[in-house]
Amino acid sequence: MMAARRLTAAALGVLAVTAWAIAAPAQPAQNEPAKKVNDAATPANPEPSNPKVDLAYGAFQRGYYLTALKEATERAEKNDPQAMTLIAVLYAQGLGVGRDDVKAAHWYTLAAKRGDPDAMFALAMLYFAGRGVKRDEKEGIKLLEQAANLNHPLAQYDLGLIYLRGKQVLQDLKRAAELFAAAAKSGSAAAQYALATLYREGRGVPKDQKKAMQLMGKASVAGNLDAMTEYAIAQFNGDGVPKNEPAAAELFLRAARRGSAVAQDRLARILMAGRGMAANPTQAIKWHLIAKAGGDNDPELDVFAAKQPQEVRDAAKAAAKKWLSTATALHP
Repeated sequence: MMAARRLTAAALGVLAVTAWAIAAPAQPAQNEPAKKVNDAATPANPEPSNPKVDLAYGAFQRGYYLTALKEATERAEKNDPQAMTLIAVLYAQGLGVGRDDVKAAHWYTLAAKRGDPDAMFALAMLYFAGRGVKRDEKEGIKLLEQAANLNHPLAQYDLGLIYLRGKQVLQDLKRAAELFAAAAKSGSAAAQYALATLYREGRGVPKDQKKAMQLMGKASVAGNLDAMTEYAIAQFNGDGVPKNEPAAAELFLRAARRGSAVAQDRLARILMAGRGMAANPTQAIKWHLIAKAGGDNDPELDVFAAKQPQEVRDAAKAAAKKWLSTATALHP
């Protein structure tokens, strides 16, 4: 049997203070197409609903930031909150203009007061980080509540984490589950994973392994790495889902390749035992060594490796070293 891990705040992630609104490094002012902004630094739902801002947003997408600023400023003068949010993004990220957190906070505030949930969320992140405004977690939580009430999935998820941890507010697992459920309904894989874990453990919701695995499966399909590993464990054991060792092995392989130390260890065990895929001592030791490098030790696999011929161990070490050096180069 492969054991699943217990829910921790770390497993669910931390408050997104490096969210799109404040994460990207400053870039020099220009009005030429720039390199694509990092996905983690762009709005989760950046396209404004107001068609009047389309020209500004279109310029933003193509990297014409000064044009985006000009168009958005014209719309902002007409009291358009989405245009105000776009101006704030440009200042927060230093796109086409010098990065200016104070100006970003100013424009986010104007947009938030006019009901834009993206601005509320972004401004909340600034308050949590103390960027452009004085650090104020209470104000950040207040803004997250406002955005969450307007069905902003990132705000719902982050607020759910806050109620789950119970540090800035009194812990309220039922409220956390409600917020995760709302964000999960909007397609948030992180929220689907979080809610699945609550159902699995019966925290804030009735314990329901089948419901947990339905949500875990959705999060896994969406690419949530923790969910992929947890769902593979459930598939391997037949816990809440039909038992399917080959499918579990394939999912462990995908998660292992993406860097999950837990999945790497489980994959090594599969390759050691030949369950779900053919036994392969060299590959088993390779993934065991990679998992150990990621902090997941497994004494049983140490014993297995020690019993293998020297040429098998050498080949596994070489393969692990190559994989780790490539992974480090891609993610220094």
